[in-house]
Amino acid sequence: MIEQDLKPLEEKSIYVIREAKLKFKNVAALWSMGKDSTTMLALTRKAFLGKIPFPVIHIDNGIDFPETYAFREWLSKKWNFKVIVGRSEIKPDPMGSACCGRNKPETLKKLLEEYGFDALIVSIRRDEHGIRAKERYMSPRDRDFRWDYKNQPAELWDDYASKLDAKEHMRVHPLLDWNEIDVWRYIKREHIPVNPLYFSRNGFRYRSLGCTHCTVALKSNAKNVDDIIRELRTTRQEERSGRSMDKEHEAAMERLRALGYM
Repeated sequence: MIEQDLKPLEEKSIYVIREAKLKFKNVAALWSMGKDSTTMLALTRKAFLGKIPFPVIHIDNGIDFPETYAFREWLSKKWNFKVIVGRSEIKPDPMGSACCGRNKPETLKKLLEEYGFDALIVSIRRDEHGIRAKERYMSPRDRDFRWDYKNQPAELWDDYASKLDAKEHMRVHPLLDWNEIDVWRYIKREHIPVNPLYFSRNGFRYRSLGCTHCTVALKSNAKNVDDIIRELRTTRQEERSGRSMDKEHEAAMERLRALGYM
């Protein structure tokens, strides 16, 4: 796995986060309590002198792991930021799993309408999934919450703010160039707290976190951050191999992201 220089990655991410706060009127960040979105919050604190100057959204279907809820409460108090919890209904979804298909974007859409957010900071990375590689640092969503992945604007993202119409919003992706091992190396360097589910218990750990219905633990003896970094340097297993959503045909994932899936 390629290990990149962390300094330019950090600088670029902080710049993107600051520009989003500057250019948009009402910004929020999405937080799953996973390693990537927690790293994004740590970068935000570094960008704004230890503060997170906008609300943090958790789309909650009610069946996340107990450790995930506990981590949410603990870190939000430790870092003193506001969490908005959007309750997502679990119901049949022909385009994905009932827990994490298009039901979560529907909840997010209601929150945007309620609070009037015009930009959402999201911690996706290009290396996670083929369809995510098509994203830009700032990718506009239309008033129906759709993403036109076939007609992406040039990556002159710092000029996107003027192109938003009423009821549109921008997805901001400050971790787009990072990869999995970069995130863990940064977590180690910055001493960032992470969900304990990432560490091995009885020979298994979670490498990618979702809810209890669509995430399974993978065999691993990595009990700390150093162990995880060593493991990633040799493994050939895909990062999201324990996530049921990613086992579906890529076209389904593409349609979900076009409809607003995170």
